[in-house]
Amino acid sequence: MTTLGLDLVQEIHELKKQRNAVILAHNYQVKEIQEVADFVGDSLGLSIQAAKTEAEVIAFCGVHFMAETAKILNPNKKVILPDLNAGCSLADACPAEALEAFLRQNADKHYYVVAYINCSAGVKALSDLICTSGNAVRLVQKIPADRNILFVPDQNLGQWVIEKTGRQMELWKGSCYVHMEFTRQGIHKIREEHPGAPVIAHPECTTAVRLLADEVCSTEKMISYCKAHSAKAFIIVTESGMLHRLRRELPDRTFIPGPTDTCACADCRYMKLNTLEKLRDALFNLEPEIVLPEAVRARAELPIRRMLEWSE
Repeated sequence: MTTLGLDLVQEIHELKKQRNAVILAHNYQVKEIQEVADFVGDSLGLSIQAAKTEAEVIAFCGVHFMAETAKILNPNKKVILPDLNAGCSLADACPAEALEAFLRQNADKHYYVVAYINCSAGVKALSDLICTSGNAVRLVQKIPADRNILFVPDQNLGQWVIEKTGRQMELWKGSCYVHMEFTRQGIHKIREEHPGAPVIAHPECTTAVRLLADEVCSTEKMISYCKAHSAKAFIIVTESGMLHRLRRELPDRTFIPGPTDTCACADCRYMKLNTLEKLRDALFNLEPEIVLPEAVRARAELPIRRMLEWSE
C-alpha cells in the first residue's frame, strides 16, 4: 500500500503530522520501529509518556496490554496498535475471569492485588496496585505490612520482589515464554565464551538464571547500569530488541545476546508482529483501535494512577 508517494519512513512521519499522533515504541520492538518512534522505553516510561502526551492519536508499537494502558490513561484520545494480534503470553496466563473467580473463592483472605503491568485491562480493573519491573520492589515496600498480597501474573518477577524485600506474597503461576527460554546451562556457556563480560538479566527470568547474573534489573536500568560500568562488553539476558537500543545509545560498548535453548537470541513473536508497514497503515486508517468499556477503563485507571503517584 502506498499512500503519499513517499518512502515508508517519510510516509510515517507525514502521516504522524497529519494525524497529530505520537509514536511510542517498547524496547523490544524491531530497530526500524525504534528509530521512527518519538519515544522508546520500558513499560513505566511508556506509561508516563502516554499519560502526558498532547497528541490526539497514540500509535503504540508494543503489545496489546500496553496499548490498553495508554487508552486507560487517555480515554479521550484514539489509541492504535499496528497489529491487534500482538499479545503477550504472560498476560494470557492470567485471564480476568480466572482472577475474579480466585478472589471470590478466597474472599476471606482480603488480598491486596499487585498486578505487573503485563496484564489485561480486566486484570488491572481487579487490582489495587500496578507495578513494572523497574518499580515493583519500591512499590511493594510501601504496602502496609498487615496486608495479604497476591502478586499477578508473573511468578518469576514476584519471587524476585520477595527476595529483594523480604515481603511474603502469594504468586500467580504465570511467566513470559521468552524469558523462560534462558537457562542456567546457557548462561554458564556464554560466560565461558566471554569472560569478564557482566551478565545482566531481566527479573522475568527464572531464579536459576537470576542467581548467575551480575545485575538483575528492568530494561531501562540496563542502560544506566551499562553506562556506569567500566566493562566494554555485556551479556544481555532479555528480549533481543533491547540490544538495538543499547547499541544505539552506547555505540562504544559491545552487547552480547543471552543464548536460549533454541537460538542465539530471544525474539518475542508478539512484539515482532509490528512492522513499519503496519504502523504506516495504522496511521493512515486510524485502526486497529483499542476500545475499552468505560466501566473497565475507569476501574483499571485507579491502580495505574496509584503506581504513577507512588513512583514520583
